[in-house]
Amino acid sequence: MQPDQASAPPRVLLLGADGQLGWELRRALLPLGEVVALGRAQADLGDAAALRGVLQRLRPAVIVNAAAYTAVDRAESEPELAHRVNAQAPGLLAGYAAEQGAWLVHYSTDYVFDGATSRPWRETDAPAPRSVYGRSKLLGEQAIRDSGCPHLILRTSWVFAARGSNFAKTMVRLARERDQLRVVADQVGAPTGAELIADISALALHRLLREPALAQANAGLYHLGSSGSTSWHDYARHVLRHVAGRGMQLRCPAEQVQPITTSQYPLPAPRPADSRLDCTALQRWLGVTLPAWQPQVERMLDEAYGLQAAAARDA
Repeated sequence: MQPDQASAPPRVLLLGADGQLGWELRRALLPLGEVVALGRAQADLGDAAALRGVLQRLRPAVIVNAAAYTAVDRAESEPELAHRVNAQAPGLLAGYAAEQGAWLVHYSTDYVFDGATSRPWRETDAPAPRSVYGRSKLLGEQAIRDSGCPHLILRTSWVFAARGSNFAKTMVRLARERDQLRVVADQVGAPTGAELIADISALALHRLLREPALAQANAGLYHLGSSGSTSWHDYARHVLRHVAGRGMQLRCPAEQVQPITTSQYPLPAPRPADSRLDCTALQRWLGVTLPAWQPQVERMLDEAYGLQAAAARDA
């Protein structure tokens, strides 16, 4: 099912189309061919029989799996469901892809690592997940690799978008309601826009589909994240400074966001202390420079809240 220049555009099946990343992928994948975008109501990864039915009916040449069980803390009490969605379903998709010669694009997470590092994580570093969520995502990766199907696995972290909920928008909501916020300062990573992930995914798929001679050498596992890094605490302060500078009224200004340690904010699932990802391999393959996280976050906030710079407001 490898398309060439003379063949009809491939059918691309996008799963998880209603999520933050899926919504951006709906746009980014359109130039590649016929995109069939399905949300959970049409393709529930927790229902293996229904998922098989979708594959048999649509017969896609490319599967882009943006669906996942992402309730990190709830997964500690729902391990079977997390395993079904994050491990078994990717294995089922990979089995179909291996049989049909279809491409599978799948998204994974920094949670496959334990977070104990002195440098950004490389693709060759040994995973050591500490949570149910992280273990389920790692098993999904392994199932895809073991299938032998043509695949691209992109590990990313701290994803945000104008659509849906995320940390930055939560900070804005809380800062409008409260006089003071306390945010963890001893976990670091790179906030990464769903728009960036979607665009890089489309570019990578274009290369793989149009250069079949090079596809086998370039397929596999890559890290994808913004350049630079920050802590959750500094991330929150950056968000609040930006929206305040755009005229939003806050009860809690950035200066009132207090740093705390992970131990002061216990959660059911342990978080990696260091989520930085080394994205050198992806940048070298695609010939791109991944942008800094700050302008991506600022653009997302402007879009989400309809914000404008002072000069534009006064015009």
